[in-house]
Order: sequence, then structure tokens, then C-alpha cells
Amino acid sequence: MSSLTIFGACAVTVMMVSYALERRSSWWILVFAGACAASSAYGWLAGTWPFGVVEALWAVVAARRWQVTRT
Repeated sequence: MSSLTIFGACAVTVMMVSYALERRSSWWILVFAGACAASSAYGWLAGTWPFGVVEALWAVVAARRWQVTRT
């Protein structure tokens, strides 16, 4: 198993856990946004650019949701 695969698996795991915990605190939304960005980076590095694009969009959407919930 390569380090890139481990990075991708960790990013997706954090993404799933933070998504499950979003209702507990708005900070989990921010963690979710960061995990989506990491997952996007994994997609680009792995050569699956469509996955990278979609995850980057999810990161932007989640960051915006966090911003709205904080104000």
C-alpha cells in the first residue's frame, strides 16, 4: 500500500466521521471542508481529476456552510 493510498483513505475516513458529527458543532463542518480539500488533493495526485474537481467543489460548499453557521 502506497503512502498516497494511505493519505486518501485517511482523508475519506475523516470526511465521513466529520460529516456524521456535523450536528454537534459547526466546527465539524469546517473539519469536513478540510477533509474534502484533502480528498481533492488525493484525487489530483492519483490522476483522477474528476474526483479532484468534485471534492474541491464540496470543500467550497462546506466552507460556505461553515461561514453561514458562524454568523
